[in-house]
Amino acid sequence: MNHESQTAIEPAADERAPLRFQPGQIVSTPGALEAMRQHGVSPLLLLLRHLRCDHGEMPPEDVALNHAALEDGGRIFSSYEIAPGVKVWLITDACDEAGQRLCSTYLLPEEY
Repeated sequence: MNHESQTAIEPAADERAPLRFQPGQIVSTPGALEAMRQHGVSPLLLLLRHLRCDHGEMPPEDVALNHAALEDGGRIFSSYEIAPGVKVWLITDACDEAGQRLCSTYLLPEEY
């Protein structure tokens, strides 16, 4: 693994940071699973970053939308560059009528 991809997948700065929301059922596309396997990236590490609101490489306005989603129940979106030119997205659906998040999905941008 080269230094660039290793840096992109390091744990959040504070590994003791609390989890900010529940992911619901966790699923993945085959393409995202293969990309993570091929580049030696732990899906659990990305999930923990996502749940701690470390959203990876996101513009500030998208990070702000994610933080608002913690309050209003909207969709939460993260983007992680796991190797040069290789991104994995992790999307947690908006809350249902009961206020529960039902699903989080790993996928590649081209699979969206």
